[in-house]
Amino acid sequence: MDVPAASKSPIVPLAVHGVTVTAGSRLLVRELSLELAAGEFLAVLGRNGSGKTLTLHTLAGLRPPAAGEVLLDTVGLASLSRRQIACRIGVLTQDTDAGLATTVLESVLISRHPHLKLLQREGAADRGIARASLASVGLAELEGRNLDSLSGGEQRRVAIAALLAQDPQVFLLDEPTNHLDPQHQLAVLGRFRALADAGRTVMATLHDPTLAARFADRALLLYGDGRYRLGPAADVLSAQSLGELYQSAMLELHAGGRRIFVGA
Repeated sequence: MDVPAASKSPIVPLAVHGVTVTAGSRLLVRELSLELAAGEFLAVLGRNGSGKTLTLHTLAGLRPPAAGEVLLDTVGLASLSRRQIACRIGVLTQDTDAGLATTVLESVLISRHPHLKLLQREGAADRGIARASLASVGLAELEGRNLDSLSGGEQRRVAIAALLAQDPQVFLLDEPTNHLDPQHQLAVLGRFRALADAGRTVMATLHDPTLAARFADRALLLYGDGRYRLGPAADVLSAQSLGELYQSAMLELHAGGRRIFVGA
């Protein structure tokens, strides 16, 4: 009788083992351990200064952890080059500096560089990817405009288009809804929810627990004193837990089959 081969556990794109995050003498996150699976959207919430951005940067390899290790496809980030990391992890920073007076299309094309050889120029395929990414955020008609001529919200959407054009497996998003109106907030988070549903991995810091409850599978609450709470968004996000997190009374309302959180 044939014996079926043992099934292999799928590789976890990003694994965090006992990572501690500090800022100077301040302990922000103590011994964080989690696995970010393919197909998952994890929301990170906390007060200002609680370590959300520094934690995201640590997981992206932009700064070393005070303790612990981050693994990308089972390999420690410390042993990988920035190009190797950039092919697999895409980072959206909190605010995007327009920087050089490049066109919108040129700024998106820069994100294709991790996939190119040294001194290789972008080709037709790269331009096609960049244009498709701009179209996905509703900015196709602005590709020839100078980036610094756009509004803050439009620049934010260009940064998101660049991240999409980078085409990573893991998206680390720092306040992706910055500068966006409600329509574009929902559109952007819906886009990343769809990417997670298609097998990508998404981790996003958010200030709005209502959006976290709507789009995230799990939530990570950072208290800024080393403590954290991690679990399914349906369980972790509640008026009581958010009131403790933000040190302000919260109410949970229900409308249209959704949970809405507001200050009491």
